[in-house]
Amino acid sequence: MNIKPIRNEEDYQNALERLEDIFDAKKDTKEGDELEILSILIDRFENEHFPIGMPDPIEAIKFRMEQMGMKQKDLAELVGFKSRVSEVLNKKRKLTLDMIRKLNKTLHIPTEVLIQDY
Repeated sequence: MNIKPIRNEEDYQNALERLEDIFDAKKDTKEGDELEILSILIDRFENEHFPIGMPDPIEAIKFRMEQMGMKQKDLAELVGFKSRVSEVLNKKRKLTLDMIRKLNKTLHIPTEVLIQDY
């Protein structure tokens, strides 16, 4: 096992290639340990160099509604009038704290996503 920090793109590509080679390694083996450590290093490098921002709150709501097979009328039952839901989904009305709490509890969208400006 010859593991070293991932400091640049070349190190990153080499780490990915090695990860692919040992991907099916059994746990509690030499290669299994290498796989675990390499995965952590790759994850750290990717988080620092290729960060993924949080989704837009309204897009997150629409996505979750689609996943759950919900329509605007279903959301209206949760947060209020159908016209209010339409205004929120068209970004003409901001989410209220009460709406955020209900959306978090029912749709399981993290509050960190819902409280963002849009």
